[in-house]
Amino acid sequence: MNKKIVKSEAEWRRELTEEQYHVTRQKGTERAFTGEYNNNKEQGVYRCVCCGSELFSSETKYDSRSGWPSFWQPIAADKVAEERDTSHGMVRTEVLCSQCDAHLGHVFPDGPQPTGLRYCMNSAALKFERGREGENS
Repeated sequence: MNKKIVKSEAEWRRELTEEQYHVTRQKGTERAFTGEYNNNKEQGVYRCVCCGSELFSSETKYDSRSGWPSFWQPIAADKVAEERDTSHGMVRTEVLCSQCDAHLGHVFPDGPQPTGLRYCMNSAALKFERGREGENS
């Protein structure tokens, strides 16, 4: 794995839109059904908006009807990190980019087979690259 990307809050603010910063650096969430990639059905790769790391392939994207882009697995297990999240009076599993610690969304155990997982991601945390397959897919 590459060296961890660390930047100051000022650097992140300069590089990201207000919404991207709120979601990725302040652990925010975009409103359901408003994200750019919720209904995206094109083939390609979803990268971290902060550092460009390949995170998810369109091959594992599915319509969870949750209002956020959902995937049943990341491109590779080491591309994402998971942490316990007890905010908002709930216990959830937060998903972070393992390269830059950007908050991406949460993972739930109610997804389709073969994994049974639903990686529920924020569009604001992702950048879609059309027509490319992931390096590990």
